[in-house]
Amino acid sequence: MTDTSIKEQCKTDVKIADRFKKQLPEITEAIIASCYDPACFTHIDYEPIPSRENVIRIINRFMELLFPGYFSRKKVDPTNLTYSIGDAVITLYNQLSEQISLGIRHDCFRYDIPCSDCEKRGHDAAIRLFGSIPDIKKMLADDVRATFEGDPAARGHDEIIFSYPGIFAISVYRIAHTLFKLKIPLLPRIMTEYAHSETGIDIHPGATIGKRFAIDHGTGVVIGETTVIGDNVRIYQGVTLGALSLPPDCGERYKGVKRHPTIEDNAIIYSGATILGGDTVIGKNAVIGGNVWLTESVPANTKVFLEQPKLIYK
Repeated sequence: MTDTSIKEQCKTDVKIADRFKKQLPEITEAIIASCYDPACFTHIDYEPIPSRENVIRIINRFMELLFPGYFSRKKVDPTNLTYSIGDAVITLYNQLSEQISLGIRHDCFRYDIPCSDCEKRGHDAAIRLFGSIPDIKKMLADDVRATFEGDPAARGHDEIIFSYPGIFAISVYRIAHTLFKLKIPLLPRIMTEYAHSETGIDIHPGATIGKRFAIDHGTGVVIGETTVIGDNVRIYQGVTLGALSLPPDCGERYKGVKRHPTIEDNAIIYSGATILGGDTVIGKNAVIGGNVWLTESVPANTKVFLEQPKLIYK
């Protein structure tokens, strides 16, 4: 086959394209009809709902406040610090209060809840969160120090702040947890699931986590909603703090019930360990070895390891 005939064969056949495109109007009508199918999930309404994209922008802007100078878009120095922080605060406040109000309003309409003054609640929640930022910053500083002290590979605190996925996931969690405690719908989970998608670390915003929390490596970590973690706890990649197997259609019955374990102060949980159940308590100073599966409590000052496996060489 000559080069000319190959080129002719590869030219776009307009007739073929037209034949397929003629099916699009009918397909479009079917898609539109599905928007009114009660079995499908849609939001076709004049009332706006929170924007995931805007919530992600809010998270990234919050990092400027939590670690000033590290994630700022411009250099921050003593001369422009007041302006830089002030600009970030007012911009974030406007964005956050709006998204909170939209989330509350959406809940009111979706679940037929009596009016709860969503705009006022949005402003109130935003102010409360901003008021807690100095305390959150101190907690995160302790988290960074705990991570550094337990990781010989870390060359400095800056490296951890800039690059460690555990610190990013914990930062987002501490913001989201504050909103969760204020009973703000949608936003806390959007925030932590975004961090999950970025880092592989899944922390439910409802979990309670103490000071000096360190996640080493982090990929595959799961921390469930009713988990309680004390101070100075360290966990490694692949750790699951989860619930025992639940029956089908159990969502409503188990809402608010303690389903996930309690990890007391100074515990260390190594990679791949799975700890399940709301009554399971890992005592103070306990060490849980890699790949251990636990559904019962462990006393304080106890080490739990698997027996040495038998290796087979062929």
